[in-house]
Amino acid sequence: MIIIDYNGIAIGSIASQKLDPDENLIRHTILNQIRLYRSRFIKEYGEVVIVADGGENWRKVVFPQYKAKRKATRDDKKEYWDEVFRITSMILRELIDNFPYKVMHIWGCEADDVIAQLAYNTQEFGNHEPVMIVSADHDFKQLQKFDNIKQYSPLTKKFVEEENPLLYLQEHILKGDAGDGVPNVLSDDNVFVEGRRQSSLSAKKKQTLLQDPEAMGADIYRNYQRNKMLVDLNSCPDPIKKDIINKFESQDPWGNKGNVFPYLVEKKCTLLLEVVEEFI
Repeated sequence: MIIIDYNGIAIGSIASQKLDPDENLIRHTILNQIRLYRSRFIKEYGEVVIVADGGENWRKVVFPQYKAKRKATRDDKKEYWDEVFRITSMILRELIDNFPYKVMHIWGCEADDVIAQLAYNTQEFGNHEPVMIVSADHDFKQLQKFDNIKQYSPLTKKFVEEENPLLYLQEHILKGDAGDGVPNVLSDDNVFVEGRRQSSLSAKKKQTLLQDPEAMGADIYRNYQRNKMLVDLNSCPDPIKKDIINKFESQDPWGNKGNVFPYLVEKKCTLLLEVVEEFI
């Protein structure tokens, strides 16, 4: 299974290449990346699964400060990002209707949750298969505790490898994730949204907490539990986990195989028509 982080390749390409929000250009860029990764990995890992963020992320319900600063940054260019998200959402619907790939878009959770649950599902009896995650997100390092899970970054064009996935997760919990608005365990919930500096997590304190998360008192242990819920990819609520697996198992998109060629003709994807067989 080749799991492609749709938002990662779509938004990542637009940001890194500073693309204008042009439908044809963005469509070609997204489709070409899917083609490239499918061609590279299909022999060893099987067919493509496209995974996108859903609305109303459960993390923002339990922790309203989650990614709050990222939204504020995008609000500075609201019209630009509104158009980008309109186009990428439209192309996602086109993939659902016209390509023979399972597309996962679950209300209430991020692509991270879906990718993680698909990875965990391969550990169930009879489901074991090799998995390649195409994403630059380092959160997926924690999934490398399973020997069938590999990751490739479309940003660096390199494989992402982690020697000690369990230690990586424990350190990630302690350090938090500033990019997602998750403070370290020594800092309160509002440190980022109020523009304050985090309390310093020294190497000595980190080592103490790695040995015993409760060693520095109830308040810090409470923050440890906050961070574990937000960064441990197995912390997704059980009802959402069930929705993910049910949707994955219920999809049978192979009937879309005949739609690919006429779709590329309709959208005037001339260069992609020359390699249409690489999509199917």
